[in-house]
Amino acid sequence: MGVRTRTRAENRKETKKAVVSAKLNNCPTSPRKMRLIVDLIRGQRVELALHILKNNAKQPSERIRKLLLSAIANWQAKNEGKRIEESDLFIKAIFVDSGRQLKRLQTAPQGRAHRIRKRSNHVTILLDSRSNPEVETEENKE
Repeated sequence: MGVRTRTRAENRKETKKAVVSAKLNNCPTSPRKMRLIVDLIRGQRVELALHILKNNAKQPSERIRKLLLSAIANWQAKNEGKRIEESDLFIKAIFVDSGRQLKRLQTAPQGRAHRIRKRSNHVTILLDSRSNPEVETEENKE
């Protein structure tokens, strides 16, 4: 393995260390309601996003706050010895996908039935650090 490929591999490892994710599957809230909350915190710093979620009155905000805390814990597990305040974590990406639907019937007038769809969703969050340490390569030394 050459010098160049080794440094590229090291750079890839550093970027993988910086980006962490957390996922919430089969959350029993409709994706539309969840996206309203997610749009408030996309691209924000982690501290600001936690304050927004804590002070929001909507029901899905508590689940997203717990997911964000889980992502922060995942970052701490990957980056032992680093402080969150110095790394300047932010939400790189957060998206909501629809999950499975529970289909139920509700009685309606004149012997009819209406279908009720109880929706669920999957939420994925990616955190990144703005102060990524630049890995010094052999080319920069020359």
